[in-house]
Amino acid sequence: MSEYILKNYMEVLVLHQLDEFLAQHPNICGCERCRFDIVALTLNRLPPKYVLSEKGEVFIRVAATTIQNRSDVLAALTQAAIKVSANPNHNHSDE
Repeated sequence: MSEYILKNYMEVLVLHQLDEFLAQHPNICGCERCRFDIVALTLNRLPPKYVLSEKGEVFIRVAATTIQNRSDVLAALTQAAIKVSANPNHNHSDE
């Protein structure tokens, strides 16, 4: 087994922005299933940003703070949340 681990840093960005997004949109379901569906759809709309080393991770962290990257993530999150809200994969009446 290799000592190297590939990480799609875009996933970290999406998860971080998802919390902020859901806090600002309480009408969108934030259950675990909906969160995972939103994240999956969002990541499918964004280019991956893989890192392997600490240096690569630092580069991605800096790039991720740009207004354009945050805007891209927010736009993809919004589209995914609208889609999931319109077609949730759960029934809360069962809970």
